[in-house]
Amino acid sequence: MSEIKYHDPQKELLHQYIEYMIKSEGSDLHIKPKAKPYIRINGDIEEISDAKVYTKQDTLDLAKEMLRGDFEKFIEEKDIDFTYTVNEDIEGLEKTENDDDEFRFRVNIFFQTDGVSMVLRIIPTRIYTLDELDLPKGLREIPKKQRGLVLVTGVTGSGKSTTMAALINEINENQKKHILTIEDPIEFIHKDKKSIISQRSIGQDAKSFAKALRAALREDPDIILIGEIRDVETVEMALHAAETGHLVFATLHTPNSSESIKRIVGMFPPEEQSRIRFVLGKAIEAIVSQRLIKNKKGGRLPAIELLLSTPRISQLIVENRDDEIETTLDAFKTQYHTHSFDEHLYQLYKQDIITEENALLNASKPDNLKLKLQGIGADEDDETGNEVKSSGIKLKFK
Repeated sequence: MSEIKYHDPQKELLHQYIEYMIKSEGSDLHIKPKAKPYIRINGDIEEISDAKVYTKQDTLDLAKEMLRGDFEKFIEEKDIDFTYTVNEDIEGLEKTENDDDEFRFRVNIFFQTDGVSMVLRIIPTRIYTLDELDLPKGLREIPKKQRGLVLVTGVTGSGKSTTMAALINEINENQKKHILTIEDPIEFIHKDKKSIISQRSIGQDAKSFAKALRAALREDPDIILIGEIRDVETVEMALHAAETGHLVFATLHTPNSSESIKRIVGMFPPEEQSRIRFVLGKAIEAIVSQRLIKNKKGGRLPAIELLLSTPRISQLIVENRDDEIETTLDAFKTQYHTHSFDEHLYQLYKQDIITEENALLNASKPDNLKLKLQGIGADEDDETGNEVKSSGIKLKFK
């Protein structure tokens, strides 16, 4: 790291660390009291070794400067999410017509034992296409859907927002629709192409996801994007919108398709769960679950579990047979291009994109995958139909 010159206010120093993170191809900047700042690079946390150690007063002053009018709200609620923009030139971050000369970051500021801490995540300025992201072939079917519920799932930092933006962009470039996004906060900024896009931020433009969804049905949308499903009311509204002819996209912090179904059903009391399973079985059009893994060329790429709606999948959801979903996805991989995580990992390994170690580390069933990698249980024509290219994608998925 080049020498950092320390300045007041704290905000100016923050921008220097942001610039260093971008040049290092990092994704997240962590700032906390009694420590130097850290950045996440390719999934690993690394200290900025020659940076200053922050004090409790430093981080408090920085929070005041960043939040300004929202500082009292932060003090009351103890944590806050927002989008932070930097208007100055920062070397190393690609600008396009989408960013209006702003660099954008998703920020969470929170209290912890040592004082005020924060994490800033880069929101990529460019919205990549499905082809540029090297996503599996079956995902091309999702933007063609006319109605129903599409879930994009995975742990925090698994690239859900990047994939979701690519799916919305595909519709925007090829269809004449009204797309309404409801997010907390807004991440990717979409500009009107063939579609018109309205983007609402919770807190700034709407009081809650549920209220924004209720209003959405009076705003003539064809496609509704929900930043995150958090509660029963949001689920009910999302399912109602899907049932009434809208295509609804939403994210969940769940590891795979079966757990996503269980999470939604589990939000409801036992006496309601059979009804919800019936509605879900009819409404679900796709579930895209992903994990970011290191590839051999450096950087990370997504391993995907892809569920697309079929009569068999609908039956399994309705009949509470979620544990059979994974094997069903692989059984229909040739016909529908669906597949489990482990099947995609197997294909990535076969194409020499990832190591055996990383394949097994990220597998849902490592023992079964290890046997398959050794040629035991692999089909003669064992292809998913996924055209995954071995091109590095360091700057696409963080």
